[in-house]
Amino acid sequence: MKLGINGLGRIGKLSVWHHVSRKHFSEIVVNVGRQVGTGLQDIASAIDRDSSYGRLGAYLHGCKGGKVIENLNEAAGTMTINGVPVTILREARNPGGIQWKENGVRLVVDTTGAFTDPTADADNPKGSLRGHVQAGAEKVILSAPFKIKNKGLEMPADAVTTVMGINDGDFNPAQHTLVSAASCTTTCLSFMIKPLLDHFGADRFLSASMVTVHAATGSQQVLDRLPNAGVTDLRKNRSIFNNIILTTTGAAKALPLVIPEMKSIGFIAESVRIPTSTGSLIILVLNLQDESLETPIKRKLVNSIYDDYAQNTPYLEYSEEQHVSTDIIGMPFAAAVIEGTETHTRTASLKVNLAKLGCSNGPAKLEVPVTQVVVYGWYDNELGSYTNVLGDRAVSIAEQMI
Repeated sequence: MKLGINGLGRIGKLSVWHHVSRKHFSEIVVNVGRQVGTGLQDIASAIDRDSSYGRLGAYLHGCKGGKVIENLNEAAGTMTINGVPVTILREARNPGGIQWKENGVRLVVDTTGAFTDPTADADNPKGSLRGHVQAGAEKVILSAPFKIKNKGLEMPADAVTTVMGINDGDFNPAQHTLVSAASCTTTCLSFMIKPLLDHFGADRFLSASMVTVHAATGSQQVLDRLPNAGVTDLRKNRSIFNNIILTTTGAAKALPLVIPEMKSIGFIAESVRIPTSTGSLIILVLNLQDESLETPIKRKLVNSIYDDYAQNTPYLEYSEEQHVSTDIIGMPFAAAVIEGTETHTRTASLKVNLAKLGCSNGPAKLEVPVTQVVVYGWYDNELGSYTNVLGDRAVSIAEQMI
């Protein structure tokens, strides 16, 4: 089976790395949609070298890894990477015009970030995810959250959001055509929330909040520049080299799509961008209704929950080592790495004035033991965490299509 990848940005390029290493697919067809540099050799060079992860040969074969991209054919747009045939398409930007059918591609991963609306028609002049289907694909995976522009429309019945290892069973090959793999942050956050939800139950969660301390992305500027017309967030036009930048994250909206219990829990998600190329951190804060002040939830219990959960999934790692962000770069398949040494808990009695709530019967005040839990989770927002989990999602869907 062949795999189609639309886009050769950060996730597109690293998806190529993942799949030429894994060799599950017999061939990879990458749509760039435009001419690049002086020709195919420049595309090969861009695939071969990466400022964050080094050379592709070293990634595949260690320090002795040599040349892995060979047999370039400019006219045909073909090459072999680590023995895997790769075809580069350089004509169509609109998904509806990409030659998926002509190249025998049934499964496409769209990594451009440009086509996120599952309600957009296939013949949308600006392009759409459904254009891939019109062009011959049977299933399309989006490497980003769905974003419906018309807020009056519901999520289509043939679209679903999944995180591999959390709710990948929600994908129904007979029903779903479009599959969102959420985001790197939502993927990490899912594995930080799910173990505690399974242990304590959603009814004990009083509130939750998170901040992601996130590496820079391609949406930011290297140097200060004027914003485009209509832009309201001026901070992404400031230099990422020199600034800590406040921004937003869609994790609060995406999380209930993969963990439905979160719909009943008040949740706030914020994001701060920092001047690093990859390697990010989530700081999760939970308020849990405790059972007593005498035997409260302790750090040891929280860490044991993560440690036990990590024994049964490749996507969560519990660690008592002391990490910095570069330690996470390239870490295989770790959607989240729990920094157990920094888990903290604090229990106190929450006093509720029932009279102010209009309760005239019973006591005037109610005291409830509440434990605040703080958990730190690392994730490589590009290759190690998100792209590897995305690769598993592609293979899983492909196996259900055969």
